[in-house]
Amino acid sequence: MNLESKKVLVGVTGGIAAYKTAYVVRLLKKARAEVRVVMTRSAGQFISPLTFAALSEHPVGTDLFDPATRHEIQHVRWADWAELALIAPATANIIGKAAHGIADDLLSSLILALQCPVVFAPAMHHQMWSHPAVQRNLEMLKTYGYKIIDPAEGDLASGDVGIGRMREPEEILAYLRAL
Repeated sequence: MNLESKKVLVGVTGGIAAYKTAYVVRLLKKARAEVRVVMTRSAGQFISPLTFAALSEHPVGTDLFDPATRHEIQHVRWADWAELALIAPATANIIGKAAHGIADDLLSSLILALQCPVVFAPAMHHQMWSHPAVQRNLEMLKTYGYKIIDPAEGDLASGDVGIGRMREPEEILAYLRAL
């Protein structure tokens, strides 16, 4: 997929790998994509919306009921705008919400409204990754047509080693280009 002029929505969730997503946004912009970022509340515990606003050159969506956007139904407008969506890092929480149609914040509402290709880049502790509920939820996402970039094996934030590391930004960009 040629990313030049492509409208890419990036959803950032609350995981330590959120710092890698900043670099993914930078790479997308370098590839001349137009990027908008939506962050969950917990993502803001790991990285600032200001970082993503500076990198994407757009305001960052953080609240389903943002007073600044009350004149529009933001999750519908941004879903209509997007030609590709990347959820990175995709925590067990957002994977579960998307698999079961839960829409209780801006990002989860957007996911349900999207009509474009959606790619999840999971990142979590290896014990969470291997839990049957997470694996079942991932299979459900695949039945909806969503794509999954399986995590890598390596050092985890906990100090453990195992599968669960979000793929490196260059690998994510290569995956998106190969769609």
